[in-house]
Amino acid sequence: LGICYGMQAACEALGGTVGRAETREYGRSSCDVISDSSLFSGVPASTDVWMSHGDQVTTVSEDFIPLAKTATCPLAAVRHKTLPVFGLQFHPEVTHTPAGSEILGNFLQHECGCSGTWRLEDFAELAIESIRHQVGSDRVICGLSGGVDSAVVAALISKAIGDKLSCILVDNGLLRKNEASAVIEEFSDHFKTDLHVVSAEDRFLDVLAGITEPQEKRRRIGATFIDCFADEASKIEGARFLAQGTLYPDVIESGAAADGPAATIKLHHNVGGLPDDLQFELIEPLRDLFKDEVRQLGINLGLPEHIVWRHPFPGPGLAVRCLGEITKPRLDTLREADAIVLQELRDAGLMRKIAQAFAVLLPVQSVGVMGDARTYEDALAIRAVETEDFMTADWSHIPYEVLGRMSTRIINEVRGVNRVVYDISSKPPATIEWE
Repeated sequence: LGICYGMQAACEALGGTVGRAETREYGRSSCDVISDSSLFSGVPASTDVWMSHGDQVTTVSEDFIPLAKTATCPLAAVRHKTLPVFGLQFHPEVTHTPAGSEILGNFLQHECGCSGTWRLEDFAELAIESIRHQVGSDRVICGLSGGVDSAVVAALISKAIGDKLSCILVDNGLLRKNEASAVIEEFSDHFKTDLHVVSAEDRFLDVLAGITEPQEKRRRIGATFIDCFADEASKIEGARFLAQGTLYPDVIESGAAADGPAATIKLHHNVGGLPDDLQFELIEPLRDLFKDEVRQLGINLGLPEHIVWRHPFPGPGLAVRCLGEITKPRLDTLREADAIVLQELRDAGLMRKIAQAFAVLLPVQSVGVMGDARTYEDALAIRAVETEDFMTADWSHIPYEVLGRMSTRIINEVRGVNRVVYDISSKPPATIEWE
């Protein structure tokens, strides 16, 4: 089953041609099924699909049968007459293709003869056994960040090895408002393992001084993060393993998937941002899971809902939401604005509806007027998306009155900001984070 470029490669190899599409397709498209096929068994004749392509198959050999089309892509799905080769120009693996699971299931069941036996309920038991086997009598260090991923990793490893887990919170000065104190309080309430808190704001700001390139920010943050870990870990006897909350989308976007090379969309500090001389062996128990699965796993492990449903926070923290140079005053400005965005969403009862929301401080200033005076201050963007797996996302249609309150409060309460904009880009073509 060739998907997107996979379909193009298969069709070209078997006598077809690939060319630039007259109209690029990024986002939702309506797809019409035009031929009977087991691939589309149980799928409506017209269904929405998620596209992300600038090239497409323009012709196929006589050995192929067109199965589906969109308004601008006449070969949206094909199958070979004699070989077990299928092609989809759209992405069935994302939640924005509503019938995608059925299409993949049809392929696996009818064409490959597979039966679905994997269950998330079994994952924790298998992961716990694997962790025990890998770790043996050694200790594991786990970094806490305030995000759901690190919390679930800590819960999973704690169940596996108990008091042989030590957790380290690196307060790097790049956390959200009051994040460090909240993590410490939650940790004390829900975990019974050893906690170390490292105050490293100055250290991180020093290595980020003057750096504006996003990938370099991530590399430096990853390296400094590990340095801080190494310093603190040297005080912990028997520490051999480092546990990380790497998810499968991190692996994919970093071009490090196990099944082959992919384009590097961005470096994730858990993937590709680590130094070659890493002194720990890595444990990444969530590496094959998506965010929705991680949340369910957290619930299965008994974590409270306010931790499980907390909005994701990137490993590099506010550094990738503070575009341009990183300074403490700019971070403080962003922190205050971000807190207002989240508070307004909580007050409006929208936190569970929206998968991720945050503020982005732009490296742009704009002219404004306050009172009778001209201002020339920072512009700030609000980003909010709805998604299940974070591989694709729609921008959230937050009510205007809620956006209005956010903007008014930010401009009135956060010094140095005189303009607020709302990001209405979907993923793809945009990523959720700006850097």
